[in-house]
Amino acid sequence: MGNALLDAQAKKTMLRKIPHGLYVCGVKDGDEVNGFTASWVMQASFEPPLVVACVKQDSGSHAMIKSSQVFALTVLEATQKEVAQKFFKPQRRVGNKFEDIEFYLGETGCPILSDSLGYVECQVLESVEKGDHTVFVGEVIAAGVHREGEPLLLESTGWQYGG
Repeated sequence: MGNALLDAQAKKTMLRKIPHGLYVCGVKDGDEVNGFTASWVMQASFEPPLVVACVKQDSGSHAMIKSSQVFALTVLEATQKEVAQKFFKPQRRVGNKFEDIEFYLGETGCPILSDSLGYVECQVLESVEKGDHTVFVGEVIAAGVHREGEPLLLESTGWQYGG
């Protein structure tokens, strides 16, 4: 079956129906920190606890994860769409995305947003570079709960990332 038979509109429509949460992925390289909005994220194992995060290969954050081999995922609350929006734009266009956002550095040295439901921090065990994103498989080495609440979902924002 070649790709010639792939109905481009059907593919886009159905891939966009795969549900995703919205997270701020905090990254570091040396003393430099950054964060970006991630939606291609899921748990992949109980023992050890593994999370996979897919990151655009041409991004600065991708290079930082490859270098440091760590990342942190902050789980946003359903009402925090504006926070997610702030972390969508590339760092080179907006400068420091954290300037008016309260954060702290976790055990990995990656930034975690204080005003959030909580976080997991991951050590990269493996990465798979296929297509335009890299699949980073991270073992959860630290986690914390900030408060109770419902997580922010991509579909609730009206934004689309996928297809």
